[in-house]
Amino acid sequence: MKTIALFFSETTGKCAILTLACFILFACNPLADTLSEREARINARESELVTLFAEVVELKKSLEKNQPDQRSIRPEDANTPAADNCACENTGAESSPQGSPAKIDSKTVLGAIENVHLDPPGLEFSARIDTGAQTSSLNALDIVEFERDGKPFVKFNLIHPQSGEKIQLTRRLRGHVRVKELGDREALRRPVIRMRIQLADIDEQINFTLENRSRFKHQVLIGRNLLQDLAVVDVSKKAAPPKSDNPAAAVTK
Repeated sequence: MKTIALFFSETTGKCAILTLACFILFACNPLADTLSEREARINARESELVTLFAEVVELKKSLEKNQPDQRSIRPEDANTPAADNCACENTGAESSPQGSPAKIDSKTVLGAIENVHLDPPGLEFSARIDTGAQTSSLNALDIVEFERDGKPFVKFNLIHPQSGEKIQLTRRLRGHVRVKELGDREALRRPVIRMRIQLADIDEQINFTLENRSRFKHQVLIGRNLLQDLAVVDVSKKAAPPKSDNPAAAVTK
């Protein structure tokens, strides 16, 4: 009886092991099937890519075969002067006779320093062209504001660009602006006048703020209130030589 019991016990253990092994194999089958399916899809994609690459190569060969030889169509290109190929290099710029102001898109090209004619006093001054300044400014010494016939005026002195003598001007006061200089805590109140200016082919009446510019090299600063829509600035451009001034024209107005 013990022998029979032992036999049944061993048989039962082996059956349990076989059952567990079968369960594991069945559990692994779905994973194996999934891997097989992915491998099949990858192989199919590789086959498609190979076919597509072959078609691209054939298409390239066909295009190269049908493309005309440019050198056979235009043999004269080798003898064409290089200047002919650069005819559009200065597109947008208008050529102008020597001595005339250059133009870009119908705008006058100015340098960083230009000679301007102010009326009054009917003299030519060296001016700095500053695109960063909103309003043009003028060197003014001994500024005095007063009224005439109930209207505000201002008188001030300019320095003659050749003789260095003072020239007194009187102009209608157009108002005041507040300008804050670098380092100043409070904005400075400056009078505004209107004067005629001639610069290259520009002839305009514009506003000038009056300030003491003795510390600067140029008595006149031209800002955007003149430049806008009329001129562009090329800092490499040299200023035109000043015209001869007539001292007799420096009369007080």
